[in-house]
Amino acid sequence: MTEKFNSDGVEIAYQQWGEGKPILLIHGFASNMNVNWVDTGWIKTLTGVGYRVIALDNRGHGQSEKLYNIDQYQAPIMADDAMRLLDYLAVPKAAVMGYSMGARISAFLTLQHPERVTCAVFAGLASRLVTGVGGADAIAEALEAPSAANVENREARAFRLFADSTKSDLAALAACIRSSRVKIKEEALQAISCPILIVAGELDDIAGEIEPLVKILPNARGVVLPKRNHMNAVGDSVYKASVLEFLSEHGDLW
Repeated sequence: MTEKFNSDGVEIAYQQWGEGKPILLIHGFASNMNVNWVDTGWIKTLTGVGYRVIALDNRGHGQSEKLYNIDQYQAPIMADDAMRLLDYLAVPKAAVMGYSMGARISAFLTLQHPERVTCAVFAGLASRLVTGVGGADAIAEALEAPSAANVENREARAFRLFADSTKSDLAALAACIRSSRVKIKEEALQAISCPILIVAGELDDIAGEIEPLVKILPNARGVVLPKRNHMNAVGDSVYKASVLEFLSEHGDLW
């Protein structure tokens, strides 16, 4: 059942499933916790092996409050929403998994509150966590267009179609995309000491390459998903198996 809490004045929706060691899931841009994690079978997968799963709708997404000021969507601020959810639920430590924008938020959560993160999975975003993804203006303009048919840029149109399919607030998403793609400096990432798993599809041009990010992080390894792209990697069986193995290896951390 979806519930809500107040995160520094912003209403954030969340859900919980199962019992056991907690893992916090942070979805990607224009998605929501149901589309990213329920519909793809992740909740069933994780609860099936004994984890307590916590997921939220990022601000501007799903059932969370919609905001239209770009300054309210910076990734470090969204990471604090996740931290406040852990506080609200009295969860001292959790594993964290984010996809795409959710991976960027997870990285900031790990940097800003390392004592709260036992281990983390950055999925759907690799080297471009550092170099930047680009295309934010084109995507924002696609979201603001009268319809997807008016959008010529292929990548931007894909995001618009996805946003339409999730029945998102397009104006809120346009504000979000113009603000949330903050680059993280290599030296900052080198301060992350907890175990990190980096996952991306073989055909994912948005994520960038895995190995450069693995080399930056002190305690990381990567998994490439064969024949998967940014949009269809989320429910991949190799992704799920890799994450379960990773969590099992580091189960003594929380």
